[in-house]
Amino acid sequence: MTKTLLLSLTLLTLTACAKEPQALKCSTNPIQPLLHIVDKPIDFGKERIAMTKAYIKQHYGKKVNTVTITPRIIVLHWTAEMGFDASFNRLKPQRLLGDRKDIANASLLNVSAQFLVARDGTIYRLMPENWMARHVIGLNYSSIGVENVGGKGNKAEDLTPAQLKSNIALVRYLKAKYPTIKYLIGHYEYTQMESTSLWLERDKGYRTVKADPGPKFMSNVRKAVADLKLKMPPKGK
Repeated sequence: MTKTLLLSLTLLTLTACAKEPQALKCSTNPIQPLLHIVDKPIDFGKERIAMTKAYIKQHYGKKVNTVTITPRIIVLHWTAEMGFDASFNRLKPQRLLGDRKDIANASLLNVSAQFLVARDGTIYRLMPENWMARHVIGLNYSSIGVENVGGKGNKAEDLTPAQLKSNIALVRYLKAKYPTIKYLIGHYEYTQMESTSLWLERDKGYRTVKADPGPKFMSNVRKAVADLKLKMPPKGK
């Protein structure tokens, strides 16, 4: 009797599911397509590794054997260049370009980021995700940087819908891969992190004013990944 009842309930359940082929619980297809990332390495050889270690020691007071990090923050940027090649070529060399006198006194280590997103939304991985990149003062040792081609004149909020879609997908990918990530911030918000334990910059005079990637872009990304419950920077500076 009991076996017959259980079998009947099972058949009813399967029949109900079969009548609703569009129901999510009945689908064998993935909810989201796999993220496509193109590897396009910047120059990150012995010189850049050595300079990164020296940067960590000088600015964060840590003597390290490797440049690996534990990601806790995702930082979104724009490049202030409208072309992909121009953006990539600024990040590619190991040493800082000559026109970056604003940060040259802090180190000749070139700026970089783990990812660069083209105007058409293509995601390029420039270096190992858990190696330290110089992309945000005070927070490099715990953050993954995502650069977006655009931001004309370092003012225009001109990032594309395709870039928005890719940033949303990339944030989801990174959070799933690195559960240690707790914050999602825009570069323009970085000084608000000074009140957290993640801020490591020892030079109180080393700060720059940033606008990227724009409040509207950040708001749109945050709305789309609200379910991840990533923190905003504390209110303050």
